[in-house]
This record gives sequence, C-alpha cells and structure tokens, in this order.
Amino acid sequence: MNTITQRYNDVTARIEAAAMKSNRSAADVTLVAVSKTFTAGDIEPALKLGHRVFGENRVQESQGKWPALKQAYTDTCLHLIGPLQTNKVREAVALFDAIETLDREKLARTLAKEIQSAGNSPELFIQVNTGNEPQKAGILPDDADAFLKLCTGTYDLTVTGMMCIPPFDEDPVAHFRLLAEIAERNGLAKLSMGMSGDFETAIELGATHVRVGSAIFGSRTQQV
Repeated sequence: MNTITQRYNDVTARIEAAAMKSNRSAADVTLVAVSKTFTAGDIEPALKLGHRVFGENRVQESQGKWPALKQAYTDTCLHLIGPLQTNKVREAVALFDAIETLDREKLARTLAKEIQSAGNSPELFIQVNTGNEPQKAGILPDDADAFLKLCTGTYDLTVTGMMCIPPFDEDPVAHFRLLAEIAERNGLAKLSMGMSGDFETAIELGATHVRVGSAIFGSRTQQV
C-alpha cells in the first residue's frame, strides 16, 4: 500500500510535469490538499512533509481538528472549499485563510459585515456553477460578472479568484476554459479548478490552485 509520502510525492511530480508541459512554473500552482473527513492524525504526515495548504468542506468538522494543528504548524493556510452557510460565517472567518465558495448576495453581505467586525479578511474566491447544475452551489456563469461587481462594489469585498467543480459525468475541459474566460475578463488572476482525477488538465488550462484529496490521503471510508 502506498504511503501518504509516496502519494504526495507522486502528486507533486505530476503537478511539475503538467506545468512544464504548459510552459508554466510549478511554483505558480498551489496544491490544496483536501483533508475533509480525515483526522488530525491522518493529516499530520503531510504537515511533517512540509505541506502547508489544506482544504476542508465543513466549518464544524474543521473546528474539531484544525485549531490545534494550526497552533503546531503556524504557517498553515486553510481553505474552505465546501458550501458556507451564513450562520457559520463568523466561525469561518476566524478559522479559514481562504474561502472559495462565495456564491450569493446574502453570503457576500454577511461576509462583509463579519470581516469588518473581526478585522480579519480571508482570501475570497467566487464559486461558479459552470455546468448550470440545479443541485450544485455556485453563481451561474451568466451572472458571474455582475455578482463580482456586487461583491467588490456594494460590499467592498476583495475577491482574488474563481472556483468551479465541473459536472461529474462531463469532460472538464470546457468548464475549465469557461472559468478561465470569466476570470480573465474580470481581471482575476487565481483559478481554483481541478481535483484528483483531472488536476493535470486543469493546470494545462491555467489553474493556479488544484484541490487534491484522495490521490494524497487515499480513499475516504466516510460518506461525504
């Protein structure tokens, strides 16, 4: 059985190869190691390897394991990559260094109030529902430009990038290209796209952040 060290080294090598293929530097691609459902004990081997950027889906689960880990590894950067309920915004702003799932006006308004109150401003990405899937979170592509202006203008939020999760049963290429086009015309430099099964393709299409979990930590036994 492969260890986390072996899997991690394999993923980083694949990131380097994909970046090279696209005439990019691997240093321009941030690996967000998705640690949702994994325990602090599962995560610590990656921290000991020197990795510092992690992604979690749920605020409550993260509160149970990350405060102690962040105290031990003070340069850790934690991304929220799952839907954020407005009643969890205070906790999210306190714990996360980046929130990748800004997708509606009520959330933008609540984030703006909490950021001003707390004096702590996590990096913000807008999640775009590139597949127009009714069951999935994210602003619709046709509404993305106006929503960004609402976030930055009306609510004075600093948005640095965009994120998407393509439909499971579709080729991700068109979705990655669409996200890149939306970000480019709005002057956003960061693209969070690509997961364990397609991160190399995402890198070739401009991803600055790839969210990789099972390829590093192994299969999840819990339902997610």
